[in-house]
Parts: sequence; C-alpha cells; structure tokens
Amino acid sequence: MPSVRSLSLTASALGAAVVLALPGNAFAVTKLSQSAAASQLRAAGVTWSSSGNCTTRSNSSCTSFEQINQATVTGLKTLKSASKCAINVTGGTEVGHASGTYSHYNGYKSDINPNTCISNYITHNFTHIATRSDGAARYRSSAGNVYARESNHWDIAWCGGSAACTAAASR
Repeated sequence: MPSVRSLSLTASALGAAVVLALPGNAFAVTKLSQSAAASQLRAAGVTWSSSGNCTTRSNSSCTSFEQINQATVTGLKTLKSASKCAINVTGGTEVGHASGTYSHYNGYKSDINPNTCISNYITHNFTHIATRSDGAARYRSSAGNVYARESNHWDIAWCGGSAACTAAASR
C-alpha cells in the first residue's frame, strides 16, 4: 500500500499547473503559469512578441501566457511541428480581447502572425467553414480547433477536444 507521502504532489511537481473543472464540460482544463508556458513554447521553437515588449496579463499591449490552457500550448507546439512553419504568438491571455467562455482571457485562444507558410498550411489542410460576421474566413481542424483569419493575424480557438468550444467557435 502506498504511503500518503508517495501519493502527495508538491507544487513544484505540478509545474505551476492548476486543474479546474468548468461547469457544463465533461473534462478538466489544465492552466499554466507564464514561465511554464513560455518554457514549453521556447523548447518547441515557438516565438512570441508584443507591441509593449511585455508579458503582463493586465496590459493589453503585452502578450501574456498566464493562465493559458495546456491544450492551447500543446496546439501551438503541434501546429509548429506539423506545419514546419515559423509560429510567432502575438496574443494570449492578456486583457483587450473579446470576452466569453472560450476566450483569450480564459486560456482557449491565441493569435499568431499570418506568414505565407502558416496561412497556406491552414487553408490547405483544414476545412473551410462559414465566414464570421466580421468577414473573417474560418477553418476547422480534425481536432476541432477553429482558425479565423482576421485583418492582421490568425485568431485560433484551441478547443482541446471540447465539442462545446468547437461549436461556439464555429458559429
């Protein structure tokens, strides 16, 4: 029989991740700290930038990863690996984006630069779905992630297998 000590997890073993169960969803979401997300993205070759050259979540000029979902970070890493394109994140969990359950602030979305390589990859490998009311062309991956081509970036909803998220991002 394992001891209580062997069953306990320390905060450092959790890698600054917090697991939250969201009402109405049958799955848990793992949240990351700025440093944990940045470390994973850096190791995968994913870069990030901001107009304010900062990571403060409460500043809309920053690009923050604080409280980003692990599924969002995993999605960015997978997109980089599968596409073999440069991925530069320009929007994360900082204030200043539209609100909602599956929003940037809640860790479900990221914005990336629309270089030719990644734009071609998205438009040739994912299914075109209805254009958003603001004119953004949208594409859905087989994993249920939704990519919207906004004026100066790709706005991506990383749904992590949540059918409710995919449905919301596809409307």
